[in-house]
Amino acid sequence: MRDFAWGIAATGGIARTVGAAIVAEPGMRVAAVGSRALGRARALAATLGAESAYDSYERLCADPAVDAIYVATPHAQHLEVAEAAIAAGKAVLCEKPLAATVADAERMIRLAREAGVFLMEAMWMRFNPLIQAIAADPRFGDVRSVQASFGFSHPYDPAHRLWAPELGGGALLDLGIYPFGLAQLFLGLPTELRVTGSLAPSGVDAEAAGVLLYPEGRRALVETSLLGDYPNSASVVGTGMRADILTPFWAPQRILLSGPGMEPEEHVLDPADNGYAGELREVRAAAAEGRTESSIMPLDDSLAMMRLLADARRQLG
Repeated sequence: MRDFAWGIAATGGIARTVGAAIVAEPGMRVAAVGSRALGRARALAATLGAESAYDSYERLCADPAVDAIYVATPHAQHLEVAEAAIAAGKAVLCEKPLAATVADAERMIRLAREAGVFLMEAMWMRFNPLIQAIAADPRFGDVRSVQASFGFSHPYDPAHRLWAPELGGGALLDLGIYPFGLAQLFLGLPTELRVTGSLAPSGVDAEAAGVLLYPEGRRALVETSLLGDYPNSASVVGTGMRADILTPFWAPQRILLSGPGMEPEEHVLDPADNGYAGELREVRAAAAEGRTESSIMPLDDSLAMMRLLADARRQLG
């Protein structure tokens, strides 16, 4: 069988990182790179051994040699690229968050479902083997609490994608989706969300802290910030066991498990088996099996997260 061929939309840091993961994965290759700047597309294509480079995302998506499109553009451009890929019948792996707005996410999902085309948000945390192992571990019993933080100090620059509203900037969409996402994975959707924080001069959220409330007193405490360095670790506490997920919790290499009557356990990640590889394998498997959605990262979960983050942003103004 021929290698599963990827087209990469955009040429930034995450495009390079995931492109390298594609090249390292047996049975996969990068066939083409697209960018609005042809020179950048050619440069990344040469680095990844891709045969083709395009100066538009539409031409990239139309390439018959490409099986799937990895969307690595800024958030606000996700819909545009995904639309072109879905129209071309290509499977789509779209960087998180799925879109910049709830309306964009709803449109992407509707188009993919109507066309019967695979679409998945690239939430690599869910594909980390350590996260998957503890999410499936029955020893937790009833999960009572999730705590997680993701924050670092980033110089304010209104033109940078993290600070620019037109590019989908702000701490919540770029960083906060991980602590919120961990709470979603272990506790589901909250019945109530309370958020506090502050805004940058550009109007995007610079920091946020949230309390997510669930039935029977379960809760999640999450923090995200572009203003200061946070622990970037997490904990999941159940009636039977506790997991301490060491930094960076969204891509952990070590997890510590402890609980009453059990010997403490340390679980270490195989460096060759990170979350990027899991995402890529899921897209290939779905294409081979004719699936249009992932059971690991369902589209309904992605849409629910978009709505939750939109609520958080509304509370911050």
